[in-house]
Amino acid sequence: MQLPQPLIHGKLIKRYKRFLADIELDNGEMITAHCANPGGMIGLKEPGIDVWLSKSDNPKRKLKYSWELCQIGDAWIGINTAHPNAIVEEAILSGKVPELAGYETLKREVKYGKNSRIDILLSDHDRGLCYVEVKNVHLKRDEDVPGLAEFPDAVTARGAKHLDEMADMVAEGHRAVMFYLIQRTDCDRFTLSTDIDPHYGERFKAARSNGVEAIAYDCSIDTDAVTVRSALPIVGL
Repeated sequence: MQLPQPLIHGKLIKRYKRFLADIELDNGEMITAHCANPGGMIGLKEPGIDVWLSKSDNPKRKLKYSWELCQIGDAWIGINTAHPNAIVEEAILSGKVPELAGYETLKREVKYGKNSRIDILLSDHDRGLCYVEVKNVHLKRDEDVPGLAEFPDAVTARGAKHLDEMADMVAEGHRAVMFYLIQRTDCDRFTLSTDIDPHYGERFKAARSNGVEAIAYDCSIDTDAVTVRSALPIVGL
C-alpha cells in the first residue's frame, strides 16, 4: 500500500489522550498530529524517537498531520491502525498470501455476528465463505526472545469478542482466519501477549480448538509504502 507522499520527518515529544501526539518537525515547528492507534504502543511512544507524518490538504480537518511510521534503530514500524485492512486486501489480491488464494470475490467491512463487521470476506462458488479478521501487530519487547512480535499491546475486549464470533462462523460451516499483520521490519516470529490480556489468550485457544485458523505475516516498510512480505511462524500457542 502506497503511503501519502511526501512524508514529513520529526521527533516525538509525547503521545497522549490515545489519539494525539506532539511532534517537533525538522524545521523546528511544533505540531500536534492525529495518532490513529488506540493501543498501548509499548516501546513506541518514547520522547525523541524518529517519526514520519502525512499531511492532509482537507480544510475541514482539525489536525492536518497524521502519524504514519516510526523508526527505532534500523527497524521501521507502522503505527497507523487504519491501514492494515487495505494492506492485507492488496496482498491477497496480488497472490502474496497462499492461505487465502483462489477465492472469486473479496469484500470489506461486511456485517456479521453480533453487531460486528468482518474486515475481509472472501467467497467462492465451490469453496464457500471465508471470514478474515485482521489484527495490527507492532509490539516487540525482546525480554526473552529477540525478534518476537506480540499481540495485543493492551486489553482488548473487542478482540476477544471477534474470536468468539469467528468460532461461530466455523460452527455454521464457513472458514474463519485470524490474520496478524506485523507492521515491523525486525521480527521473525509471532505469539500472543497473554500476560497483558489473559482473557484474549483464553478466547484464542478456544477459537483455535473450534476450527478458527491463524496466520501471521510481516511487512516491508519504508517512507513510500507498507506491503506484506512473508509468513512468520506462530510460536508458544
